[in-house]
Amino acid sequence: MLNNVKTAALLAAMGGIIMAIGGIVGRGSGGVLVGLVIGLVMVGGSYWFSDKIAIASARAQEVQEHQFPQYFATVRDLSQRAQIPMPRLYVAPNPQPNAFATGRNPSNAAVCINEGLTHYLTWDEISGVLAHELAHVRNRDILTSSVAAAIAMGITFAARMA
Repeated sequence: MLNNVKTAALLAAMGGIIMAIGGIVGRGSGGVLVGLVIGLVMVGGSYWFSDKIAIASARAQEVQEHQFPQYFATVRDLSQRAQIPMPRLYVAPNPQPNAFATGRNPSNAAVCINEGLTHYLTWDEISGVLAHELAHVRNRDILTSSVAAAIAMGITFAARMA
């Protein structure tokens, strides 16, 4: 419940900031209206596409069971134990040993591991990392973090455009 409140506050703050910028740049109510429209598009996009944004920013590729059978077996077992749906699985071409979970809810979740994780950790250790990520899915922490990541990516994109 608290995560839903945090996410709503984050989205409302983003929309409010964009409306304020629209009002300043557009000098009045016309600018606020443009800011409102842009804000609604960005807020909606952050909510609906936050998982895709996070996966794309990691340059991750969805993997199939025949490519990573141990990855699938581990996540399937942990998902059943946690009583959550099996998330989509991704691998990012990054040498850093890291992983993340993303998505709006357990039914739309994805888990991504960096290639570096498989080079530095044993599968027992990777199982612990995956259990941690699935705990985020089960506790619905992923929406708040996914939206925050999408907002950060939007700010980074806007800064590069300036």
